Amino acid sequence: MSSHFSRVFQRVAVFCLIPFLLAVSVQAANFQNETQSHPNIVVFLVDDMGVMDTSVPFLTDAAGKPKRYPLNDYYITPSMERLAKQGIRFNQFYAMSVCSPTRISIMTGQNAARHRATNWINPAKNNAGPQGPPDWNWEGLKKDDVTLSRLLQKAGYRTIHVGKGHFGADGFPGAEPLNLGFDVNIAGASFGAPGSYYGEKKFGHGTRRAHHAVPHLEKYHGTDIFLTEALTIEANAALAGAVKADKPFYLYMSQYAVHAPFDSDPRFAAHYKDSGKSKKAQAFATLIEGMDKSLGDIMNQLDALGVAENTLIFFLGDNGSDAPLGHQHEVACAAPLRGKKGAHYEGGMRVPFIAAWAKPNPNNRFQKQLPIPAGVIQPQVAAVQDLFPTILDITEVKIPKKHIVDGKFLNKLLLGKPDKSRQEEFLMHYPHSPHRSSYFTTYRMGDWKVIYHYVPSEESEGSHYQLYNLAKDPFEQNNLAKSEPKKLKRLMRALIASMEEHAALYPVEKGSSNPLKPQMP
Repeated sequence: MSSHFSRVFQRVAVFCLIPFLLAVSVQAANFQNETQSHPNIVVFLVDDMGVMDTSVPFLTDAAGKPKRYPLNDYYITPSMERLAKQGIRFNQFYAMSVCSPTRISIMTGQNAARHRATNWINPAKNNAGPQGPPDWNWEGLKKDDVTLSRLLQKAGYRTIHVGKGHFGADGFPGAEPLNLGFDVNIAGASFGAPGSYYGEKKFGHGTRRAHHAVPHLEKYHGTDIFLTEALTIEANAALAGAVKADKPFYLYMSQYAVHAPFDSDPRFAAHYKDSGKSKKAQAFATLIEGMDKSLGDIMNQLDALGVAENTLIFFLGDNGSDAPLGHQHEVACAAPLRGKKGAHYEGGMRVPFIAAWAKPNPNNRFQKQLPIPAGVIQPQVAAVQDLFPTILDITEVKIPKKHIVDGKFLNKLLLGKPDKSRQEEFLMHYPHSPHRSSYFTTYRMGDWKVIYHYVPSEESEGSHYQLYNLAKDPFEQNNLAKSEPKKLKRLMRALIASMEEHAALYPVEKGSSNPLKPQMP
């Protein structure tokens, strides 16, 4: 046989073999769909994405119907639209106002006031702030801490971490997701902001931001790939590996986007060049659109692997918007909500939350157990710590008896039904400075929200107290602390009780270690 004929024969053989291998792969996936004992879980977490940073309208009108605002028409997120159309979205879903507290709350099911990682974790130095609690949890998660990933890992799940970690400071176990119950860690480290989004800049390696250089992606160095895309490719490869191993998987997909630096994603820059907004705001929008493409690509991969029907996706942001669109305490960055990331207003802690099966099929046995309705908006209050007990319940994994869980089950809410057993409350504690807002605790109870400022300042209107009726004043324009003294006292009593119940730490008096506890008006 001639060498030329041999090469032609080899090519023909390969091309004939490809359909056979694809058929075998699909058959294997179909078999797994039928025999898999537990559903797959994807938590798709977006850094610094608030509830208004999307073309999907989360806010509603007086009749409970979705209401569009100008920002919904600025951002382009078709994959989020796709996910929301086939599932349920929450319009009053809360995260902590900065990232590490939320991330550890998802991992532990505890409010940040309890796990005490109440600030974003500076990898290199303790950033409690001048009057911050000295013994706050700067080190982050420990090797023996109960975590969602560890519990799922012990239950036989393939646990995959992709993207931002930020669970602990340098030199401590929490800096490495492999210490926390993940079988795979791609790109996770102690820091939150990437050194660079550009493969051409090696994602920060060898630059002045090398201390934030994204690890594990050397194969992309020197190429024109964007970080968001590289992480998506790696995530999809890890998913294929999990399916090949015939194991249920937990994918914690934590895009560095849309955190600063606001590097413009060149794939989408043309969509915003005529928007009239600043270069930074345009770059932020490209990060949003790139994140959205990642979501769509992962959904497509789940479908291609034949496991989409068995896979439940939870999509959310880790704190309020960081869009560079105006003053941090005004209606600007998350308009019509007031405030942004780090602030004590709703724009600082309201985030998008969507839950949906990756491919709806009412006949799928997992979906029969949790039939999430399509295109529904859930108006009840929920929060990031609720993911922990909910996911463990859905996967039939037990919570250790001694582990305190603040989160509540979302199961009934995910069906689009009201859950009267849940109290409409949320505690957000930030005993640190400096940030957009400093040394504050917010507490929501029903339609009312109180903000306690331990160190009054201009941002607190010179008072310890701010009080808002979110039903009548959802955009927090009318401080009722003086005109509603009875309501203020009721909310403050509830805030203080909640803080004590969570064994929270407090800021300290200037120049001492004496705690500054909230005072009744």
